Amino acid sequence: MNSLVDEIHFLFSGRGMPYEKVALMVASVITVFFTVFLGYNYARDVNVVVVDLDHSRYSQEMVEAINSSRHMKVSSVIYTPSDPQKFFYEDKAYAVICLPKDLERDVYSGQSVNIGLYCDYTNVALTADIQTAMNELAGTINAEAAEDKGESGGISISTRLLFNPSGSTSNAETEGFLFFFSSMFFTFATIGMVPRLKLEHKWEALMDHGSPFDLMVRILPYMGCLFTALLLGMAILRVWGDMVISGNMFLFMVLQFFYIWGVGMMSILFGWTAANPGVASSRMILFIPGGFILGGQAGPLIFIPEWVKILSHFFPLTWEFHFVRDIIMRGAGFSDIMQEIGAFFLYLAAIAIVFCLRFESVRRRYRAAVAEKEEAQESILP
Repeated sequence: MNSLVDEIHFLFSGRGMPYEKVALMVASVITVFFTVFLGYNYARDVNVVVVDLDHSRYSQEMVEAINSSRHMKVSSVIYTPSDPQKFFYEDKAYAVICLPKDLERDVYSGQSVNIGLYCDYTNVALTADIQTAMNELAGTINAEAAEDKGESGGISISTRLLFNPSGSTSNAETEGFLFFFSSMFFTFATIGMVPRLKLEHKWEALMDHGSPFDLMVRILPYMGCLFTALLLGMAILRVWGDMVISGNMFLFMVLQFFYIWGVGMMSILFGWTAANPGVASSRMILFIPGGFILGGQAGPLIFIPEWVKILSHFFPLTWEFHFVRDIIMRGAGFSDIMQEIGAFFLYLAAIAIVFCLRFESVRRRYRAAVAEKEEAQESILP
């Protein structure tokens, strides 16, 4: 009983992980927030691009039929031959439908027509509903034509899976876990930095003579470790597995430097007020797992509402998985995702500004407390 009482006292003392709060928070997040966030269980109004090479009345009716499907929304119609791959950058579209030339003539003459469907297969479950919807649309058109005119031939859907055609786990689950767990343990290593400096009695010197950059530079050793670990993990997946590397690896690794730096600053911010490094570690759950769940690696982004996609960019892993899909898997260059990279740097700038403001705010309070303490001591002296 003494052991039980002692452990209960420690649990609520604040010297370790506040598990009584964490347990309730995790249960609440899973049952309430994710019920709202993951509100869809099917592809709904997914952006698709139609390449209309026929440009006829029949092809326009086909575009309208595609757009009327509850699974698809035609974001744009292109009337010239185009590379379908470029439409997938920055998750602007998840499928490209190619209506061939002479579509109307071949349909009315009873010949067989193949409509091309190019699907983004960066996530295996990403476009399953779109493929089903297109096959159903083709089946409906063929059935109506056979009933009304008795025509032979008909429309068939030729599907091509891009970026990960074999559905390899090296490009999906394993790759996602590599960045998730690496970021998680990097956070464990850095989130208790401020509490540790206070326990080591180095915080006072930092407040007296330091700057926010003195804290930022402490991230560099951990950054080097994570940078090397990610390179090693990707090399293993490339050589031993069948990981796809379609884009510029140098561009990707440059962005990794800034990504790790941003995670490090956010980690320090979240652990700033913790009583000790152990308490700080429990706060990792506030900003790392959310990016894994809502970043498109654990499940398709098409299953979550649009406003959740916007809010998901608060989590740093969301940006990481965007770059993995666009650069590593889809082969996008700097100019192809310039808007995405620009938004990412604005995100980093916002974190850096909050970091510096927090440091200066704490320093002002520290100096005010020191001045007040000195005045109190002077008033005691004769």
